[in-house]
Amino acid sequence: MGAIKDNNRRWLALAILCIGYLMIVLDTTIVTVALPSIRIDLGFSETSLVWVVNAYMLTFSGFLLLGGRLGDLLGRRRMFMFGIILFTLSSLGCGLAHTKLFLIIARAVQGFGGAIVAAVALSLIINLFTEPDMRAKAMGYFGFIAAGGGAIGVFLGGLLTGAFNWHWIFLVNLPIGIAAFLLSLFLLPADTATSAQKLDVGGAITVTVSLILAVYAIIGGNTIGWLSAQTLGLFLGALILFSIFLYIESRVSDPLVPLGIFKKRNVSGSSIVGILWSAGMFAWFFLSALYLQLVLGYTPLQIGLSFLPANLIMAAFSLGLSAKIVIRFGTKTPIAVGMLLVSMGLASFIFLPIAGNYIAHVLPGMVLLGIGAGLALNPILLSGMGEVSPEESGLASGVLNTSFMMGGALGLAVLASVAGARTQSLITSGVDQRLALLGGYHIAFIVGSVFALAAALLALYLRPVSVSNTHSI
Repeated sequence: MGAIKDNNRRWLALAILCIGYLMIVLDTTIVTVALPSIRIDLGFSETSLVWVVNAYMLTFSGFLLLGGRLGDLLGRRRMFMFGIILFTLSSLGCGLAHTKLFLIIARAVQGFGGAIVAAVALSLIINLFTEPDMRAKAMGYFGFIAAGGGAIGVFLGGLLTGAFNWHWIFLVNLPIGIAAFLLSLFLLPADTATSAQKLDVGGAITVTVSLILAVYAIIGGNTIGWLSAQTLGLFLGALILFSIFLYIESRVSDPLVPLGIFKKRNVSGSSIVGILWSAGMFAWFFLSALYLQLVLGYTPLQIGLSFLPANLIMAAFSLGLSAKIVIRFGTKTPIAVGMLLVSMGLASFIFLPIAGNYIAHVLPGMVLLGIGAGLALNPILLSGMGEVSPEESGLASGVLNTSFMMGGALGLAVLASVAGARTQSLITSGVDQRLALLGGYHIAFIVGSVFALAAALLALYLRPVSVSNTHSI
């Protein structure tokens, strides 16, 4: 009876972790729909408005690695609850903001809290579920949140902004955050004795600032110019700091990131696959949304509904099918097949016409992408976390989350640059603006398809992991 009670308790704990993580994923996209309203209300200019998104992305990307390691050193439940508090309070600040500066600062704090929650949640799941089949099933639920949360954010953002105002896209986090914090006190396992290691302050500062500079350079590259002094200077600064970070980690007795973790084939390989997966998914999510809005004239709510079939397919995989497939075939084959389907889905969007029909031209690609993403994501996470000890699970989680986030930022920057250059070229040659936009999207979809295909090929390098013959997955 006690075993059943403990088993039920950990599934409830998983629900809390997924709810906390869903808040974080939602806030990466929910704000995009409300940007026009925020701009009018607070008086943002076109150039300053991007900081409502960028402030969150910078701190979220920069602190993922540190957040995961702090969970290993200071206690995962403690850090998860701290992250939830920080994220909830900063959400209140965003919702009550009446000046541009206040909103941007609150968004930056939100990103910091979100990084801690995102990094620690995955390591908590890995340590809660040690049995192979149960871990695969639990990771399926988590994978669904990771894959489908962004599209849910667009839908919810349109709904809340239309029914109320933009403040509510942030205020809606308050009851969820408070409930997640209180339930965490009772449902998450108490922190046991943590590592006796000291925090590597030098490593923490250099890698965090390096990541922030790199992301800043990436998100500004399209507007400022990739060969501008600012962009090149930021990349150079990031490279120098990262080199200093590597030097520190090779010398200190208690490194923030033991470099030996990258010698584990599946940790390094899954991280690279995660970068390519995220770049391909951003191509799908953002470019197809732009096509629906700017070429076909869809409203934000219609765009959200357009992603519903793919979300339902991903839900079916994440909430059951993925675990069964991993148990049957291991992690390597589903990643390769899934990413190949994602590549095919993106390639199908190359043929989107100017007067496209959703059923005939958009839905087939959405179905392929839903199947591919649902098939691949859970195995990528399982593969990357499967080779590490419990003491390093927070670090591995931070590495994987950073890879996904950096892949998204890099992918979006590259795709936007390619699409923008092609569109401008077509407009200069006298092509109608809608046709020029479509031509830009077509080229970017090709690039996204190549990213996904590269991930499928790289999956062949990963060490096969079968949940039926290992104690760690």
